[in-house]
Amino acid sequence: MPRPLSLLERLGGITQDPDKPAPEPTHISKTELKAKQREQEQEAQKPTYTEKQIKQEREAPIEASAFVGRRAVTSRNDVMQELKLAVHRRIVDEMTPDEQATLVRGEEAREQIRNIIGVYASRELAESPYTMSRGERIQLVDDISNELLGLGPLEPLLKNDNITEVMINGPHQIFVEQYGKLKITDVRFYDTAHLMGIIERILTPLGRRVDEGSPLVDARLADGSRVNIIIPPLSLVGPVVTIRKFSKKALTINDLIKFGTLSRDMAVFLEACVQARLNILVSGGTGSGKTTTLNVLSSFIPETDRIVTIEDAAELRLQQNHIVTLEARPANLEGHGAITIRDLVRNALRMRPDRIIVGEVRSGEALDMLQAMNTGHDGSLTTAHANTPRDVLSRLETMVLMAGMELPVRAVRTQVSSAIDLIIQQARIRDGTRKITHITEVQGMEGDTIILQDLFRYVQDSIDNNGKSVGHYESMGLSPMFMDKFHMNGVELPTSFFGTR
Repeated sequence: MPRPLSLLERLGGITQDPDKPAPEPTHISKTELKAKQREQEQEAQKPTYTEKQIKQEREAPIEASAFVGRRAVTSRNDVMQELKLAVHRRIVDEMTPDEQATLVRGEEAREQIRNIIGVYASRELAESPYTMSRGERIQLVDDISNELLGLGPLEPLLKNDNITEVMINGPHQIFVEQYGKLKITDVRFYDTAHLMGIIERILTPLGRRVDEGSPLVDARLADGSRVNIIIPPLSLVGPVVTIRKFSKKALTINDLIKFGTLSRDMAVFLEACVQARLNILVSGGTGSGKTTTLNVLSSFIPETDRIVTIEDAAELRLQQNHIVTLEARPANLEGHGAITIRDLVRNALRMRPDRIIVGEVRSGEALDMLQAMNTGHDGSLTTAHANTPRDVLSRLETMVLMAGMELPVRAVRTQVSSAIDLIIQQARIRDGTRKITHITEVQGMEGDTIILQDLFRYVQDSIDNNGKSVGHYESMGLSPMFMDKFHMNGVELPTSFFGTR
């Protein structure tokens, strides 16, 4: 017959092998003993995992809890959307003539309009079965205000100065670029119709359109931010909108130095190049900061010069007084009336410009731009997409041939080498920062090859623990061949400026 368990063994769940000697008794107080008994009683009353699971299934026969949370959020969003629509309808039905006059004033009466919307929202909530916190009420009024006066859900993103790009992939997925990194937001449109309504609000003031017959378009916002729109059937995820934001404050060369885009010596040299009327080509990939650099370079142009800017969608914001801004025009519904960049470059030559600035050359207009640079319009500026200074010359050759002129390659290269004086190569580094990686002189032709010479460059030394690029700018210690243009235009640099640093 097995030996009966001691009280200590029963409390601790200890079993004793009868063949082994019993452990020596351990002293335990009455208080500890009672506490141990209570713990065991509570543990015995707890349901097992299986019992707990059965109870949950009986009480809530629904999907897994992860989906429950999602459904609750979606349901709350649907409630908010229903309330917005209800308030919208109430405003349309009940708004007085005085309130309508206030609404027509737009942004300048935003605070008054918010107060009017708040009154209608309070009336609707008083009759609604839903309850809302004070924060949700404020959010409701703000959302409706943005719908009436701005671009709806996009307004908070556009007002955030830390966000440089907004990417809308259909109505329910919106990404932003912040501090050079991409991240998804919790902002969304209610449906495709809601997003298309915002797109129409962007395009209508510009006289542009997007539909199945013309499913892609370039546009701009009132502050100059660039907008690209592409819709089905070309896009399979719904309407896609990409907004490249520009800083509300025009950046200066000192800002670029502070951001680490270039060194102070490079800044002094580029300012001298613009004042000496050199023809400059800014090259780089998408999002590398070409347009920002072009804006900064244009700030060095003297106030006495007549400047003509030519762009697909006007983005440049020059600070001078004597500026003529030209913008290309797409074809109308019948497919007629398109005015291309090339047409505008040709026309600009008859407008007595001192400087011609082309936002970007993409095709045949490159030939007309090169000819303008070669026929007395010194000091012209433009940008092009390329990864290196050598690549951009190859792209220019290709774009010249796209003009439909059957020119020999050597003739094209001669045009390029005589027209372009300086190439500024810009890049977006892995950590999201923008750097001017090369300032390269175009020295001319040697045989059938265009000779290039780097004057400054960025050297990346390492990547730190935070993933940031660690590097330095260096001068190659060579004096450029176009120094005579500096002297002709009264621009002086110290003779030791290009010494090795």
